[in-house]
Amino acid sequence: MKNDSLEQYILSHIDPEPDYLYRLWRATNIHMLHGRMASGHLQGRLLKMLVTMIRPRRILEVGTFSGYSAICMAEGLEEDGLLYTFEINDEQEEFTRPWIEQSPVKDKIRFIIGDAVTEAPKLGETFDMVFMDGDKRTYRETYEMALSLLRPGGFILADNTLWDGHVVDKAYDRDPQTRGIELFNDYILHDERVERVILPIRDGLTLIRKK
Repeated sequence: MKNDSLEQYILSHIDPEPDYLYRLWRATNIHMLHGRMASGHLQGRLLKMLVTMIRPRRILEVGTFSGYSAICMAEGLEEDGLLYTFEINDEQEEFTRPWIEQSPVKDKIRFIIGDAVTEAPKLGETFDMVFMDGDKRTYRETYEMALSLLRPGGFILADNTLWDGHVVDKAYDRDPQTRGIELFNDYILHDERVERVILPIRDGLTLIRKK
């Protein structure tokens, strides 16, 4: 109850969730099996704020899901900004594409069905910011791809890096998703190409800066 009360306090003292995003969040939780995967109010406002601070011209997102995080980041883009978002699960397209294409920031988003690890390099873009929220089992491979397309001084935001606390729970040592996160966290800890910090917000968000 204490944590629930604190969460409500936080949400009541930050920028409100736009109505369109609230309706998307509701629809995601009603119609999709793993609705809680959507970023939601707090993380959504944080993503917009980070984009406003970093001021990227090009953003790459790996893992679109329902489009919530893509729309939040696109809100923070300047006029010439563009976000490419990749979703590997083609069954998501029927739900997600209409929500993106009817959003107030539709002109700033390119929604692509496909594997970002192989397809993003074909875009010929250099990115200022990457948001990783795809398959946790392949986070390390996704990270290497993202880093290769990122400009020096650019940022990678890796979501779910605390994985609901499973990273410190021995009961999940054999879980492939948990193991993927653990391997990724250990890998970037010793990567001298970057600086990194984990924010214990929601499910863990790691901010990584390319030197």
